[in-house]
Amino acid sequence: MVIMMLDHTRDFVHNAAQAFDPTDLSRTNVALFLTRWVTHFCAPVFVFLAGTGAYLQLSRGKSKADLSRFLVTRGIWLIVLEVTLVRLGVTFSFDPRMLAFLQVIWIIGVSMIVLAALIHLPLKVVGGFGLAMIALHNLLDGYRVTSWRGPGTPTPGFGEKIWILLHQAFEAFPIVGFPSPVLIVIYPLVPWVGVMAAGYAFGRLYELDAQRRRRLLLIIGGTVTALFVILRVINIYGDPAEWSTQKNVLFTFLSFINTTKYPPSLLFLLMTLGPSILALRGFENGPGRGWLREFFVTFGRVPLFFYLLQWPTAHVISIVLHLAFGKPTAWLFQTPISWTGAQPNMGFNLAVVYVCWIGGVLLLYPLCKWFAGVKQRRKDWWLSYL
Repeated sequence: MVIMMLDHTRDFVHNAAQAFDPTDLSRTNVALFLTRWVTHFCAPVFVFLAGTGAYLQLSRGKSKADLSRFLVTRGIWLIVLEVTLVRLGVTFSFDPRMLAFLQVIWIIGVSMIVLAALIHLPLKVVGGFGLAMIALHNLLDGYRVTSWRGPGTPTPGFGEKIWILLHQAFEAFPIVGFPSPVLIVIYPLVPWVGVMAAGYAFGRLYELDAQRRRRLLLIIGGTVTALFVILRVINIYGDPAEWSTQKNVLFTFLSFINTTKYPPSLLFLLMTLGPSILALRGFENGPGRGWLREFFVTFGRVPLFFYLLQWPTAHVISIVLHLAFGKPTAWLFQTPISWTGAQPNMGFNLAVVYVCWIGGVLLLYPLCKWFAGVKQRRKDWWLSYL
């Protein structure tokens, strides 16, 4: 959760945020690349462990019928939040021409709705479905529909819109035809639905005794990580962007780990989920107490609450900084429909991004600690939706 806020703070504060992709090796530097790259672990872990959390509710006595109802209602709630509070936190704009960005919260919402049906199948079938989607979806990379080019250009047909929602990232289209509200699809559904299904099957490990679970976590995490290295070295399948030799050894290594997130390739998911599973194993052996652990666990106890707050927090920090130093702020109150790209004297260097990120996390900690206490003391049904 905390690392995720680093990426969103960079979006609002860094002077190159609107100028180029920080993983573009022809323009980036090592520090900027790694600042972006480390945040790649966030979305896969969120979606995967959301599936695991659903399975753990069954192991705690919830019936499949009750779990299905919860997954459907929570999934719908997350989609509503994506097109309302999240959209507002990202843009600070009520421009009716844009309906929403479809990002990770929408993906989790839709995946929960799909999982509500999948949980009635045998666990091996659910896990197999998830793994198959993760492994095979890159076979679809060669098919792309025509992008919408803005007002005055043809709007994609119904089938093309469905394909964009399923497997073509960073595309926009009007709901009906311009000027009807525009959807911007950052996270297509495939293979995220499969990631949550695989995470659901993964939850079975947490019914095993601790010693056996730790051994399996080591085996699974190590195997997934090794598979990433092997497939990436082969450089034939698993990612639409092949790695290549760069100007030096370090940049060649960056090319090797520069996998595709939108939509997440097989190699992207192997690269992020493998080490994350190893980390889960390591955390089990770590100290049970300590102020640093408690600090980070506080955010993990209220993940949606933190997610909703971190957008406007990073946004306001950026506005205050830009005003204080006489920099342009109009772009901080616009949707992408009105963006004109990078502007002169816009944003700050990477060191300022890190200071703002740490400051934002510290600002949100007391609120998250308070709300975590509320959830612990009270069992109101609505609290499970935050």
